[in-house]
Amino acid sequence: MNGVAEARGAAEIERIATTPDWYEPYKISQAIRAGGLIHVSGQAGIDERGRTVSDDFLTQGRQAFANVARVLAGAGASLADVVKVGIFVTDMAADLEHVIALRGEFLSEPYPADTLLEVSSLARPDWRIEVEATALAR
Repeated sequence: MNGVAEARGAAEIERIATTPDWYEPYKISQAIRAGGLIHVSGQAGIDERGRTVSDDFLTQGRQAFANVARVLAGAGASLADVVKVGIFVTDMAADLEHVIALRGEFLSEPYPADTLLEVSSLARPDWRIEVEATALAR
């Protein structure tokens, strides 16, 4: 699980990847460091083998946030550096309270700016939540 950084073009844009990099086959960077920020791609409730951890929303949500933290660590940052999150859920009515609980579990004051959206589906039909983040690069 060592972080790997690859430069793309000039040094101002840097690809952040962890091992294993389950996004590589899809031509997606796990994160990009640019302009003093780290932009983490959406992370779902999947384990290091790319398997969905559970059907349970909170279990998926905890894994999604853990995956965000893992990618940030690969870039030398942490959840404490997050300034903006985007959370995508497939059932807002059923899971809003769980999202609030996850925010409290993984994020701290001052809480980052946040966009919460209900979507009709995510990349896989069994995914219920996906979390993306923007953090300060340290």
